[in-house]
Amino acid sequence: MTLIRHGRVMRLAFVPVLLTMTFSLATAHGPAEWIQRGKYRNAAGELCCGERDCVEISGEDVSVTGAGYLVRSIRETVPFSEALPSPDGHYWRCQWGGVRKCFFAPPPSI
Repeated sequence: MTLIRHGRVMRLAFVPVLLTMTFSLATAHGPAEWIQRGKYRNAAGELCCGERDCVEISGEDVSVTGAGYLVRSIRETVPFSEALPSPDGHYWRCQWGGVRKCFFAPPPSI
């Protein structure tokens, strides 16, 4: 009986921790916060996701080809029509469930 009671107490102690983790995930902080704040959408109308779903990609990892932006490290070509302009001038890739939702690219230089 003591073990069950102890286990119940332990589970109840984790509730505030889980709530804190949930609320911290709901608010975006960090370098990609602008993506969530801006409520950007891809060509299909889907939200690009939150700050924790988006990562900056080094410009050295991206090549511009005739077909679009080639991200060498993941062997993916993003068609120009699916790329969004990046307000901060960096490349960003957002994904959910392993599937790319959005890709941000710096505007072409003149």
